Amino acid sequence: MNFIPDSVSEHTNVYDVLKERGFIEQTTDDEAIRELLGKEKIRFYIGFDPTADCLHVGHFMQVIIMMYMQKYGHTPVVLIGGGTGMVGDPSGRTDMRQMMTVETIQHNCDRFKSLFDKFIDFDDEWKYSGNDGVYKPGKENKIPEQGKAVAVNNAEWLRPLNYVEFIREVGRHFSVNNMLRAECFKQRMEKGLSFLEFNYMLMQSYDFMVMARDIGCKMQFGGNDQWSNILGGIELTRKSCDKQVYGMTFSLLTTSEGKKMGKTQKGALWLDADKTSPYEFYQYWRNVADADVEKCLRMLTFLPMDEVKRLASLKDQEINKAKEILAYEVTKLVHGEEEAKKAQEGARAAFGGGGNMDNIPKVQKAAADFAGEGIGVVTFIKELGLVPSNREGFMTIEQGGLKLDGEKVTDKKLMITADTFKDGKLLVEKGKKKKLVVELV
Repeated sequence: MNFIPDSVSEHTNVYDVLKERGFIEQTTDDEAIRELLGKEKIRFYIGFDPTADCLHVGHFMQVIIMMYMQKYGHTPVVLIGGGTGMVGDPSGRTDMRQMMTVETIQHNCDRFKSLFDKFIDFDDEWKYSGNDGVYKPGKENKIPEQGKAVAVNNAEWLRPLNYVEFIREVGRHFSVNNMLRAECFKQRMEKGLSFLEFNYMLMQSYDFMVMARDIGCKMQFGGNDQWSNILGGIELTRKSCDKQVYGMTFSLLTTSEGKKMGKTQKGALWLDADKTSPYEFYQYWRNVADADVEKCLRMLTFLPMDEVKRLASLKDQEINKAKEILAYEVTKLVHGEEEAKKAQEGARAAFGGGGNMDNIPKVQKAAADFAGEGIGVVTFIKELGLVPSNREGFMTIEQGGLKLDGEKVTDKKLMITADTFKDGKLLVEKGKKKKLVVELV
């Protein structure tokens, strides 16, 4: 299943590959980790809290890391946070996460696992039997099949915990003074940090200890915002189990201006086609800034580095060829080759005058809505989600940013009627990047 070709790198040590692609931000010991990954095939884990019922592009960076590690013979352990998700990670947050019910968390956990199955090969017969107390180890039912990943839910060991026992046995190893210096807590001190969230570092650190003690995990990976939590786990594992474990964090996927990628007007850029269509997904990457092309090609595609550098060096209009390749490669990886081709065809039709218009996103509207006088053009584009408010709708028309079937709209009071549609269809364009076909039903 692994989608990474052998030609992705000349290196044989995955540490060098990750370094070459620009992933590695911090490690607890560069030299020791490089040596470990070169001489052993290790188990490592990455945690994912089920804050929604779908993975987004921020998660995808971590998925790609696991794919690289699996490609080079290491065993990914996907830790789904059915326990930590009940508290919520304060890292990178300016406010407290919304509390979820156990049922919602479990539903999200199940959805996460089904999405991971698209990218990573799992040994689904492998199981972890949870522990009954802080120092009562759990165990695995078998050795994972060679080349396969495994998945575990930290609800197994976190939900049954006795709080007093947990605080006595785990909390005593943590200095509040040191915790308050952690970046994940510092940025919340002004607006307020709940005691609930303050427990999160202990819980994630305990995860690492359990994974090291019970199934032999030697490393934890995570985004750069997880550094403090990873360090907490390494220290707890050393004190409680006398085991040496390591941590590595990766660059967050940000633009050249330092903003997180994957945010659209509709919200997050999801990996589920029902939440973000392959066409919208493709268009997001087709429209990245010129300065971000090289980083996205390095981190989100498996093109060899020579090709990445060649494409990133293109200038002026030629850089659009690199963006098209980027969009196609990432969409193919997430949604499959067929959907990537459709998205590319749709984009070429909409923006380049060629290709198949059938692949442009479609919205169906009841013909009865446009009977008689119809509806105002501003209301129309607002209902389509092209503008968030009437005010922005009027401004779009004033600035010449709206076209219907290729004709610029200049009348802000234009009424959209059934006669506006040719053969029951209408191409609506807002600016250069948003296009859709409205069909009457």
